[in-house]
Amino acid sequence: MSTNDNQKTLSRRAAISAGASLAAAIPLAAMSAGAQAAPGAAVKRSASTITTRDGVELYYKDWGSGQPVVFCHGWPLNSDSWESQMFHLANNGFRVIAHDRRGHGRSSQPWTGNDMDHYADDLAQVIEALDLKNAILIGFSTGGGEVARYVGRHGTRRVAKLGLISAVPPLMLKTADNPGGLPIEVFDGIRAASVKDRSQFYLDLASGPFYGFNRPGAKASQGLINAWWMQGMMAGHKNTYDSIKAFSETDFRADLKKFDKPTLIIHGADDQIVPIDAAGKASAAIVRNAKLIVYPGAPHGLTDTHKDQVNADILAFAKS
Repeated sequence: MSTNDNQKTLSRRAAISAGASLAAAIPLAAMSAGAQAAPGAAVKRSASTITTRDGVELYYKDWGSGQPVVFCHGWPLNSDSWESQMFHLANNGFRVIAHDRRGHGRSSQPWTGNDMDHYADDLAQVIEALDLKNAILIGFSTGGGEVARYVGRHGTRRVAKLGLISAVPPLMLKTADNPGGLPIEVFDGIRAASVKDRSQFYLDLASGPFYGFNRPGAKASQGLINAWWMQGMMAGHKNTYDSIKAFSETDFRADLKKFDKPTLIIHGADDQIVPIDAAGKASAAIVRNAKLIVYPGAPHGLTDTHKDQVNADILAFAKS
């Protein structure tokens, strides 16, 4: 090969290298700009994602047509955990929407902002981007806190009804003015187990108290266990770690007092994760005219173990 040929080859390689660097820099610059977007910036939407004003991409599902029902999932899961309820309601004349919370499922994994205020603001931006009106908001476990904080921060102008299923409000943590809560050591233990071996901890949780599979005579579903573990491991390690503080230490009592729409509360009497007395029953005592349905012997994960009953109760509530 001649000197000229060598020079041409080197020039082409340099151009390719420069082009690759530029191609890499463009999306990075775009992400940086999105993360620093002004508070009044528009919420960007695609067919299955919404980019929040602070640059977090949220994956969402939007099935069916009719009055919208918005589902908020539990920790450390994602919108797939609602599939039984979404399938049922979409087949019965409702439009159903569920997003993966920031840091969970197919959404972005931001290092910061893993708290209830951000979760509620993200939910507000999903509702805004899809222009949902007369919506029914339903939250499971941590998602119930997300719904409560949404009402506290954004009101109920776009809301027709509210649902709290096995939900964490009013306050999970035991404090001087919340003696029925769980001691901080419980949540410190969850954090320690997450750091030590998050994968095994998730398997143990799904195999035991979450679905009540640790109770005498219980018949465990390996499929449910596997699905729970898979969803948990899809979430970010830092995001799920931070979320433990969010769901356990956030005080929702003031938020619940702002509920001014028909509210359905469903809780299992044998919930080993979010005990009913300090959660479902306590929330029902705060929310005006709330309807509390207690499932005897039901575990925390009753949207799966008792899905036919849950589906029927939610559908009846939505139609009422």
